[in-house]
Amino acid sequence: MNRRQLGRVAAAAAALRFSPSFAQLTDKPADQLTNGEFNWNPDRSPGGPVILIVSLPDQRVYVYRNGVRIATSTCSTGKLGHLTPTGVFKILQKDKNHHSSTYNNAPMPYMNRLTWSGVALHAGNLPGYPASHGCVRLPKAFAERLFGVTKLGMTVVIADDKSQPEEVTHPGMVLGEYAAREFHAVDTAVMAAEYSQGHERAPKSSSVVVSGADKSIHVFDNGALAASGKVEIRDPEKPLGERVFTLNGADDEAKVLNWQATGVGAGQATTSEDSGAALRRIKADLKSREAVRKRLKFGTTIVTTDQRADARTRSADGFVVLDSTS
Repeated sequence: MNRRQLGRVAAAAAALRFSPSFAQLTDKPADQLTNGEFNWNPDRSPGGPVILIVSLPDQRVYVYRNGVRIATSTCSTGKLGHLTPTGVFKILQKDKNHHSSTYNNAPMPYMNRLTWSGVALHAGNLPGYPASHGCVRLPKAFAERLFGVTKLGMTVVIADDKSQPEEVTHPGMVLGEYAAREFHAVDTAVMAAEYSQGHERAPKSSSVVVSGADKSIHVFDNGALAASGKVEIRDPEKPLGERVFTLNGADDEAKVLNWQATGVGAGQATTSEDSGAALRRIKADLKSREAVRKRLKFGTTIVTTDQRADARTRSADGFVVLDSTS
């Protein structure tokens, strides 16, 4: 075998080693996973809303269901010049057999689209470092499992730190005073309707963006502005931080809502305040509170930001995004 043939064999072996088919399921904890490995434990939390957290420094994807981590995987994000954007995104489209319209019809199996400009989660080559054109590449076996639990409209957080979530309870009317009827808006029937049906039918996805910079609140349905108003913020000189709150449920007896709170990254260094305390400092005007109340269901998200509520905190392409690099 000559040198050229040896080179071809070595290249083929390297391609195979980093191919998505080399995904390996393991029982290792998240911090011990090596390239291509993932764990998957859906029985830890069989039902409820799912949220994904992509940690750029860790090159990890964390999957939480109803506030409980059920899976972790290694990944490969955007390389220099094609960095994966940080922020809060919604899954816009799902395609099991997608091909890129930008990069030579490259295969993107088990694709969950995050932006119409080309950022998505999908199975792909994993060299062990950031190497994509902005997408989040995943081991194929993990991407296949993930595709089975993601839904259109669900939340994906891409963060420039570990952004491990915390549990937050908020008594009374979210962003305002207590109202008993709030707790009738979030129940198991809503969860069953929104999270058990087919992937291709898009449920109504409601999101709220609260800006500490201009004391505003904006309510969106599937990316379209549904309501807006003003908020009062106690201790306004204190930053709210860049955070996303996902509603996991309601306790009728205790009269509290249960949220999963996650820092987006930028802005977290400016405040040591815990997420629950930050949320409790916010009070929206009556009209906006009513708009939020009508949309409360498992999976509803509230994004807080210290940026102004302009194009940086909301895309016009049908999804809500908080870009912490803006």
